[in-house]
Amino acid sequence: AGAGLGYLASGEKNIQAFAQHFAKVSIGPDKLNQQRHVNFLKDAATAKAHMRRHAEIIAPKFNAVLKTLAAGLAGCKMGDWNEPEGGYFISFDARPGLAKKIVALAAEAGVKLTPAGATFPKGNDPQDQNIRLAPTFPALDEVQRAIEVFVNCVQIASLEDVLDS
Repeated sequence: AGAGLGYLASGEKNIQAFAQHFAKVSIGPDKLNQQRHVNFLKDAATAKAHMRRHAEIIAPKFNAVLKTLAAGLAGCKMGDWNEPEGGYFISFDARPGLAKKIVALAAEAGVKLTPAGATFPKGNDPQDQNIRLAPTFPALDEVQRAIEVFVNCVQIASLEDVLDS
């Protein structure tokens, strides 16, 4: 997020000047950005009102995703997903070994998803089954089209997996 100084080569006077300067610098939070948040949110009531407005924007997107997942995949043993009570993501678990394939199929169809396994350390999902769905940023109509493509990709990958076994 930010640049840092990795090393410093200079004369003795400059080194002393930098040492005096850096003695007063702390590695820590961005105080100016924190102050902006304090000024904007003011108190708990303002923060709660802001989050309610945020929910009004993203709730229809989450509802579209959950409704489309249920319509296309419920009871089919092609995947499971959570229904979050907050947060910004829906966690989808495909059949083991298919997450990367599903993400690749979606990419071929023009839908950019979070990389498979992104929720795991170093992105390494040992079962290759988790996909984090993030419907907050795109417009609602884009979310709807994308989740329809996603469901089709899950169906294709799952059926191919069954036929290959």
